[in-house]
Amino acid sequence: MQLYDNPASPFCRKVQVLAREVGIMDQIKVAPSVGSPVNSDQMPVAQNPLGKIPTLIRDDGRALYDSRVICHYLNDLAGGGCYPSKDLHDALCREALADGIMDAAVLMVYETRARPEGERSPAMVEALWAKVIRALDHANARPMPEAFDIGQIALACALGYLDLRHDARSWRDGRPALAAWFESISERDSMAKTVPDL
Repeated sequence: MQLYDNPASPFCRKVQVLAREVGIMDQIKVAPSVGSPVNSDQMPVAQNPLGKIPTLIRDDGRALYDSRVICHYLNDLAGGGCYPSKDLHDALCREALADGIMDAAVLMVYETRARPEGERSPAMVEALWAKVIRALDHANARPMPEAFDIGQIALACALGYLDLRHDARSWRDGRPALAAWFESISERDSMAKTVPDL
């Protein structure tokens, strides 16, 4: 299998963390990809018409895209346990929350990097950050299950991305439970091996 990937993408990291958790990463060849909403020249547009990563090319040549689809596929392929039978929808809801954090945080970066200076909207950046804050407060107020499931994988990758791109906004302030959980979960091998080295 081939994975179109960029280490700075939290969605790509989510796929790699899950692949390591279920023991299938050695079956995946990583193809580095770069691009933005206004420049998709080096993105896998022939495989994914949206020109987005991650995109996974299966052994039969068919493509899968969107981190949720890819993670579910890899978990099934490996017979992994990242989608618990008990409280599955709670795990999926945590994944959706985390993906929402990632979406907003990535769009904040695009707002300043992909738009010319005169077209940027500080109000949009702050509106996106307000979504992140609400989601973080929600996650901080709820206990995590013991198993490292898809919801926790996604949330850990979202928090890692906030450290990478929005560290100055100090997401840990006022969220001791979430900060402590992230510090602990970051020691997992799958997390430690996927820290972006940019």
